[in-house]
Amino acid sequence: MSKIERSMEELYKDDPERADAVVFGRKPDVSRRGFMGGAGLAAIGATVGGAIPFSQNMPGGLMPGAFAQDKPAAPPAAAPAAPAAKGPIPLNFPGKSDKLVVLGEKPLVAETPESQLDDDTTPTDKFYIRNNGQIPEMAKDPDKWKITIDGEVNNKLELTLGELKAKFKPVTRRMVLECGGNGRSFFTPEARGNQWTNGGVGCAEWTGVRVTDVLKAAGVKPSAVFSGHYGADPHLSGDSNRVALSRGVPIKKLMDENNLIVWNMNGKPLENIHGFPVRLVIPGWPGSVSSKWFTRIWVRDKVHDGQGMGATSYRVAIQPMVPGGKPDPKNFKDLESMPVRSIITNPADGTKIPAGTREVKLRGASWAGDHEVKQVDISTDYGATWHRAQLGKPKNKYDWQRWTATVKLPSDGYYEIWTRGTDSRGVSQPFVAGFWNPQGYGANPMHRIRVLVG
Repeated sequence: MSKIERSMEELYKDDPERADAVVFGRKPDVSRRGFMGGAGLAAIGATVGGAIPFSQNMPGGLMPGAFAQDKPAAPPAAAPAAPAAKGPIPLNFPGKSDKLVVLGEKPLVAETPESQLDDDTTPTDKFYIRNNGQIPEMAKDPDKWKITIDGEVNNKLELTLGELKAKFKPVTRRMVLECGGNGRSFFTPEARGNQWTNGGVGCAEWTGVRVTDVLKAAGVKPSAVFSGHYGADPHLSGDSNRVALSRGVPIKKLMDENNLIVWNMNGKPLENIHGFPVRLVIPGWPGSVSSKWFTRIWVRDKVHDGQGMGATSYRVAIQPMVPGGKPDPKNFKDLESMPVRSIITNPADGTKIPAGTREVKLRGASWAGDHEVKQVDISTDYGATWHRAQLGKPKNKYDWQRWTATVKLPSDGYYEIWTRGTDSRGVSQPFVAGFWNPQGYGANPMHRIRVLVG
């Protein structure tokens, strides 16, 4: 029996030089730059449905975007039909858009494609879903929901949601909430967990009270070091003695005035899937510290040791480790501020543009955890040259920054448009995901979309 070749995506992940040889018909030890022509160029041109104006700039070993999806951006009209591949699974959930893509069912996890994040404020129906336990039943009387602040405080507080609303001043902020595993699918070899692309993120209008105001009422002791957050979501096993997730943050982060205990999302009561009747929003850090169905903050005199803390859980390597290697627990630290990321939200990946088009208008979003986005750059020639995008101002701290750009194209053909964000420290998105870790946190390579002109 003849050997069945790996898929193109698997081949590029496992052996990029071999993939270049298969795709472009060249020897593995020859750089891709400058080689493209003849049969190799004709073959890839036929696959993508057009000429490739900047083919000489394609980096060796990088999987062409045309092969990175289930199907090419725009296949030639005469191409023979191929067997249907298993594609993305659309979400079917009350009140949510069917444009969201299911990544996991137990627990329910769904991401938002980049093109669905084109709104300044992410609509609730397009906001991503990340659960760690079961979805609890909807609270019948939300104002009677109980919240506790205890531990290293002078006055233990036990408040109902109704009392919280009455005693503290409400504020509204538009802020990014992002899953710690966003970008996980870009790691090679594959890391454990839901294979997010860039869609584990949303930027909503949150209304609630400042965590700091409530903590001041409780009186945080000098001995306070860390927090532990708790929600009412049952463990997946159904065991009432087990906690689905309980993470926390250092006391300095807990006292950030932007942290909120919220009951409204985009001007309406939280949907149950997003934590009704009340949740935490701790912006800039992994979404796992922003407990849904929020019930308690335990102020502690040591680092929290709840479910989801320690080992490699929501943690990244301090010194680079061998991808796929065995982790050394001593070489890991908590993932704190999320890394800088820029995405193209319009046009969508795979867009076909009318022949003769020489300018394409772009829109996108960028954010950088605790930091601000300093600049966003765009390339249409595989990174050989870059052009600055126009970066908008955030509405408030932790809001994402929308950007626009217009790119000029020299001719009809197949293009990849890349975006690269740089934060206020001067740290930019990498070419490919770096700092591999077994649970796949912190992957933020440049976003790439494919367009075909003509």
